[in-house]
Amino acid sequence: MLLTRLRSLLALLIHDPRPPIFYDPLYRLPFANIEPRLGIEPRRADFAAWYLHDARALAWRMLRAPRPVTFEQLARVHGHDYLEGLSDPQTLARVFGVDPSEIDVDEVLGTVRLATGGTVEATVLALEREVAVLNLLGGFHHAFPNKGGGLCPVNDLAVGLAEARARGFRGRAVVLDLDAHPPDGTAACLATDAGSWIGSLSGSDWGPLPGVDETVLPEGSGDAPYLAALEGLLGRMPAPDLAFVIAGGDVLANDRMGLLGLTLDGARRRDLAVARALEGVPSVWVPGGGYSRRGWRVLAGTGLVLSWRSLRPIPEDYDPLEAEFNRIFRKLRGEDLGASSDTVFTAEDFELDLGVAPPGRPRLFGLYTPDGVEHGLERYGILPHLRRLGYDEFRVAFDSTDAGERIRLFGRHDAVEHRLIEVVLAKQQRPEGGRLFLNWLSLEDPRARFGPLRPRLPGQDNPGLGLSREIVAVLERMARRLGLQTLVYRPAYFHTAYAARRHFRFEDPARQGRFEALVRDLHELPLVAATTAVAEGRVLLDGAPYAWEATEMVHFLLAQPPDAPEIAAARERYHFDITKE
Repeated sequence: MLLTRLRSLLALLIHDPRPPIFYDPLYRLPFANIEPRLGIEPRRADFAAWYLHDARALAWRMLRAPRPVTFEQLARVHGHDYLEGLSDPQTLARVFGVDPSEIDVDEVLGTVRLATGGTVEATVLALEREVAVLNLLGGFHHAFPNKGGGLCPVNDLAVGLAEARARGFRGRAVVLDLDAHPPDGTAACLATDAGSWIGSLSGSDWGPLPGVDETVLPEGSGDAPYLAALEGLLGRMPAPDLAFVIAGGDVLANDRMGLLGLTLDGARRRDLAVARALEGVPSVWVPGGGYSRRGWRVLAGTGLVLSWRSLRPIPEDYDPLEAEFNRIFRKLRGEDLGASSDTVFTAEDFELDLGVAPPGRPRLFGLYTPDGVEHGLERYGILPHLRRLGYDEFRVAFDSTDAGERIRLFGRHDAVEHRLIEVVLAKQQRPEGGRLFLNWLSLEDPRARFGPLRPRLPGQDNPGLGLSREIVAVLERMARRLGLQTLVYRPAYFHTAYAARRHFRFEDPARQGRFEALVRDLHELPLVAATTAVAEGRVLLDGAPYAWEATEMVHFLLAQPPDAPEIAAARERYHFDITKE
């Protein structure tokens, strides 16, 4: 056994099969509202990179930081007037389907240029080394030469091919567009490139696309018909000298826009079939679309195929945010967290996620200093995200209220200080154990505005920041450090409970069952319509008006109670309807 492992290690040292991967933390789209509205996981590239590292499919030494694409490179595909127009927030807002108030042109274009630069550099590297290269953001196939749309401001694949042509590449280039939507923009961008071929499998019929070998599959096709159609497409593909692959994440079942109905295993088998067909061909792989919470798993699966040709599933209980946050706080040093450099720490002290207060300093729960909290928020990526939303010069303040200890984070924009985050916490002791009770949580972007694309939810004074998952993860670590067993809060509205449902559940099993029945029976409504209907009393429970029950939801830090049968029984017992307006 040991000899086998040594041989494997030696083979890996001689020839590492893992692909170069382009990634930057700025691949996270700088929008707060795009996840709840479109189902996009804005952290998809982060999640995939973190998992691939944990799975040893990615070596940090092989991770490439992309350089922004130049406007000279973009101009090989896109018109100068159009490129100049991308500096208009209205134009970018239309492309991304957001309100113009959410657009910071420099930040949005910065992400787009980095991702496109990643595809361009991946193209050059793939040709130089004759290998497969993965870029964790890209596949903007709805961008035409003189217009963008569908979250695609520029066409990175066309720009990558144009760069290859400018460097002397004259071979056959194929584009395998396995996003769930047709490659309308790519077809237009490559219309004059006689040495290119585009093949596509999609779940939407947008009419014939000149120059595209397209197969449109019926809604909900599933794995077997899709993989059979892929086999046919690969059989018709001309022999390539360079390949671009859009390994779309929107092929999954329950994707909001894809409709094709694949399983994660089916998406992985798709990638494996393509990788085998392109063996020995320089290839550039990009993720394309994905409008479900599981979309990052498709992208990570693409990396596993390119690295190990692996079909091994990603564990269902793997949470990339949890894994990364655990990795960060293990690296935090005592002096970084607010303690003096001569303080003696135990092993337990090094597990602190925020900071320990030196004697004489204000302390939250006797442990955390304002500076320590600020440092923790920086390391966990919360302050960097807020900078991308336009804030800086952050300040953390502590005080006490009747409801508990209050933490507030302030940030400045144009010399005006705004309150961005406010949390009120209380430690509670119960017979079953200690609890960290979240009495109040406010995550607000006071510069953003409500509108048709970002409607006001019940109880909102300002639009949110898109950081609730990160903040809850930090509070969970705080509860653990305090030796508590649960993190508890009381959702005042349906949408706040809905947002927390993957990490919290109602403490009472019957209440949890009713909530799951409510989610089930309102699932066809957009979230804003569902929560508004509940708040306005237009939802009926077994024929009678239903009033929202603002009871306690719990995140169990230890074992969850064995009450699943009670929850299931309640879920089946209750039924909700919505009245007509």
